[in-house]
Amino acid sequence: MKVLILGNGGREHAIGKKFLKDFPTIDLYFYPGNGGTEEIGKNIKNTYTTLDLCLYAKKNAIDITIVGSETFLLDGIVDVFKNFGLKIMGPHYLAARLEGDRVFSKSFMKKYGVRTPKYEVFSSYQKAVDFLEKINYSVAIKTSGIAGGKGVILVKNKNEAKKALTSIMIDKKFGKSGNKVIIEEFLKGNESSIISIFNGKDIIPFLSAKDYKKIGEKETGSNTGGMGTIAPNPYMNDEVWIDFKKNILEPTLKGLFLEKLTFFGFIYFGLMITSNSVYLLEYNTRMGDPETQTLLPLMESNFFQIIQSVFIQKEISISWKKLCSCCIVLSSKGYPEQYESGKIINGLNYLKEPFYIAGAKKEKEKWMTSHGRVLNIVGIGSTGDSARKIAYNKVKKVHFENLYFRKDIGL
Repeated sequence: MKVLILGNGGREHAIGKKFLKDFPTIDLYFYPGNGGTEEIGKNIKNTYTTLDLCLYAKKNAIDITIVGSETFLLDGIVDVFKNFGLKIMGPHYLAARLEGDRVFSKSFMKKYGVRTPKYEVFSSYQKAVDFLEKINYSVAIKTSGIAGGKGVILVKNKNEAKKALTSIMIDKKFGKSGNKVIIEEFLKGNESSIISIFNGKDIIPFLSAKDYKKIGEKETGSNTGGMGTIAPNPYMNDEVWIDFKKNILEPTLKGLFLEKLTFFGFIYFGLMITSNSVYLLEYNTRMGDPETQTLLPLMESNFFQIIQSVFIQKEISISWKKLCSCCIVLSSKGYPEQYESGKIINGLNYLKEPFYIAGAKKEKEKWMTSHGRVLNIVGIGSTGDSARKIAYNKVKKVHFENLYFRKDIGL
């Protein structure tokens, strides 16, 4: 069996490791991959277009392709692969807009009664500024495009909101992603990430996770792709799960059928749990990062068999270990803005599994940093607190120049 995994982060390394654990004879291919994926499979070295990847998969008899990165989805890679009769996990282009176009996504939520915060959409900077003068609640400023997961700015007052609008719409900090903005009501509460698998008929949720998106401790500073995660999320109690399924998952499934947006792949629900309700902040149409790295070590079921079941729309049941996990992201100083790479990483040989390479490569038998997020260190324990302690004890074994990580993941 041959599997191609698209992406270059810790998520893709985690998916590959779990597949190998479940199915040791599998042949793994990665594009573009990283130093970690090269140790467990073959990294495709050439620079390929979407069509090139399709032809590569056809020529090399790839059985299933897993899309990790949103860039491929928004390039319409699923449509191309399906036209060639190739199996691929991910949404076709129209469905990928649920992640790639926040304006489309919010309209979908509104149309099908998916509970989401109040919002307005603007393509005019001046009209957006004028709107700020009329409201009396805190807001989040969001780019229409996802901007690598960083196009959300939480503001405390109108002055900060205007600065955010200027940065997005005038200075074009996020490029075309900021041609339209969403001004959304800011809700206080606890976030939760629900990765789910979709077989074209049913949406089957994974365990809940809690992602820490901000670069600074106590959730301060710029948004990142994620600085750590815990699972299961302690705020996702039975009452919240029932609310989520009734007011978010079920109307989402109804909308997918009515809009003809069904597919074989993943749906990620980014939630906000408030004191009285749960709200949907965003969809992703792939597995989250670093949530994947936190969840897969807890999955008791054979993940590759689950993937295979999707394509025949077989009923899916997922079993989980009754344990907790905590993932700490080690990053290069300066991330998510300017950061240095090429720093020697020491201590990887002392690390026990699970851990994942996110942005590192091997040069002359030495591990070197190659990206902003470098490593994902995971602790597994009987409680959230023990998982956290194990993870941070593992972090102490690793060092590279200008290493940065948050010290409050799981607190």
